[in-house]
Amino acid sequence: MAMAAGRPSPEGEAATERVRAICLGLPEVTERPSHGEAAFFVGGKRCFASMSDHHHDDRVALLLAAGEGVQRDLVTRLPGRYFRPAYVGGRGWVGAYLDGAGAAGPDWDEIAELAADAWLLVAPARLRPLLG
Repeated sequence: MAMAAGRPSPEGEAATERVRAICLGLPEVTERPSHGEAAFFVGGKRCFASMSDHHHDDRVALLLAAGEGVQRDLVTRLPGRYFRPAYVGGRGWVGAYLDGAGAAGPDWDEIAELAADAWLLVAPARLRPLLG
């Protein structure tokens, strides 16, 4: 998948591949660039996850749609792993640092759970049963 020049960065390449495997493993997911980053859509239209590779802060992260209270809970409990992202943070999305530069590296099992939750949050009702 062609991305903007320099993306993913060398630091973000492995994280992007891991996120790609997680997200494309969910039902009816497609990937296409959005703002120069890998973004993942369910049903062809609804974005539920997007990479953020050195966007404003020199960090590699994943931005995920999140249900009410999830962002606040994760950012409060685990500020070295999660953050309130610019632009989409006001809509409840949560950012997950993937580069290990913070207090703790990513918990990939938790990232997979959050991706599945994000998928469920934005998926059309007709597709939700596909996730089980």
